[in-house]
Amino acid sequence: MQNIGRSARMARHHKRHREATINLVSMIDMMTILVFFLLVHGGFVRLAILELNLPTAQSQASVDPPEFQLEVTVREAGIEVGDRATGVLNRIDKTGDDYHLDELSVYLAEVKQQFPAKTDATLLLEPDISYDLLVAVMDRVRETERMAEGDNQLVRAELFPEISIGDAPVPN
Repeated sequence: MQNIGRSARMARHHKRHREATINLVSMIDMMTILVFFLLVHGGFVRLAILELNLPTAQSQASVDPPEFQLEVTVREAGIEVGDRATGVLNRIDKTGDDYHLDELSVYLAEVKQQFPAKTDATLLLEPDISYDLLVAVMDRVRETERMAEGDNQLVRAELFPEISIGDAPVPN
């Protein structure tokens, strides 16, 4: 009699223990599919990273005369190209919604001819300037495209690839 009670009790305990187990086979199958999916589709993700140099505060005053520091300021009314020390050199006014980025490219190519060793520029923006315009102006500051003489092919020329970004000062 005691033997029957013990076997019933063991059967109940075994049944309870069996219900608590987790079937890992289906979980492993799902993880295998997920890993395969991520490996296959991970190759299609491409990130474009553009290194930006933020302006730093200078703690020491320089004794040397200031060198040419190119500043391109994008305002709601247009684009100003200038030198940090001397001020605005050229202003390209906006017509309607058009910022005349081709004129900006031509002028920056002229500046590059005057200062061929210069590789850095500062891009200053007013608060309401759109991100798309920021990217378009950065592309024009970094490089220019022109037609090669005799070949009729587009030639890219590097202008000022090291770009720092900041807030535009309030106009006077």
